[in-house]
Amino acid sequence: MNAKKRTLLITLTGRDRPGVTSRLFTTLSAFPVTVADVEQVVIRGRLVLGVLVSYGSDTDVGKVLAATEEIATDLGMELELATGSDRGARRRHGRLHVTILGRALRPAALAGIAGRIAAHGANIDRIERLADQPVTCIELHVSGADPDGLRTALAAEAAELQVDVAVQRGGLARRAKRLIVMDVDSTLIQGEVIELLAEHAGRGAQVAAITEAAMRGDLDFEGSLRERVAMLEGLDEGVLETVRHSVEFSPGVRTLVRTLKRLDYKFAIVSGGFTQITDSLAADLGIDYAAANVLEIKDGRLTGRLVGPIIDRPGKAAALERFAAEAGVPLSQTVAIGDGANDLDMIAAAGLGIAYNAKPAVRRAADTAVNVPYMDTIAFLLGISREEIEAADAEDADITR
Repeated sequence: MNAKKRTLLITLTGRDRPGVTSRLFTTLSAFPVTVADVEQVVIRGRLVLGVLVSYGSDTDVGKVLAATEEIATDLGMELELATGSDRGARRRHGRLHVTILGRALRPAALAGIAGRIAAHGANIDRIERLADQPVTCIELHVSGADPDGLRTALAAEAAELQVDVAVQRGGLARRAKRLIVMDVDSTLIQGEVIELLAEHAGRGAQVAAITEAAMRGDLDFEGSLRERVAMLEGLDEGVLETVRHSVEFSPGVRTLVRTLKRLDYKFAIVSGGFTQITDSLAADLGIDYAAANVLEIKDGRLTGRLVGPIIDRPGKAAALERFAAEAGVPLSQTVAIGDGANDLDMIAAAGLGIAYNAKPAVRRAADTAVNVPYMDTIAFLLGISREEIEAADAEDADITR
């Protein structure tokens, strides 16, 4: 009977340069190991190379470790080594990323979260600060925990401590190219467009009340949308231009889009609002894909009706899937961001669902919740630090001078 195989995960991280991959595999070829998996990502000149090898009892794994450590030292790269069972590994390494966001992080918050992690039998391998403004963001690299169980426990702790906590699996998938899909009203922008239009029709309070109930999930979205749009009947189409100029992006939106597009992320917006507004927002930000409802206009006035299929709760999820297919991105590497009940299917379908200043039902359903009014904090959940954002902005400024 063949001896049971063990595995060794080798991860090299550092400045990309020719020959790194070749040198690692040349070194490994001197040992009786088999390549089980390989992943490589390069982001802004930084290489992350992961190689999983299997080996038998006749392999002197100590020599393999020593040889790879020699390569890392010679190349000036960071090295992570872990055996398949994590027993006997040179160092323990995080399998999960626990990201903590707060306007002001108190020691009690970190103590509570660390205590919950320890209670799950997990270990904090590394702690690093990703940002000190507009919020403080600390990331913990955690090993030995079940992600779903830890996520549930930390969500309860976060609510009590008034901080935001995200739990994500570690590895290269987090750093790979993703598609970001955002809701528009009260997410990409501040406020609700339909309420702004309704104010011009003298129906602002009525429409706002229906919108609030629909976003909580108390009303059928399509029915409530048609009811609200009917109240806009007779408005001059020139009001659309007025509203378009009054719309304000949520703080940090431009920073988030600019930063992630540098890293080849794709962006999409999907809205229960109207293309007459969202198309210009997408053009302004350089958004790659957009989907929204269409207001019917005849003889220069709104008819109070919609044209074409409705972008509702299932429509948003379908748009996410369509955009992912067009971008060539698996759903596991998509991010959906929203605040209302009509975003729930989209958030559930995405690899990472984020509730942004959302209704309680959405916060409960999402993978994580962000309750600070800064959209650029989403970048921290993807492992991008404030220092990296500012450095990239400085580089662009130098280039344009």
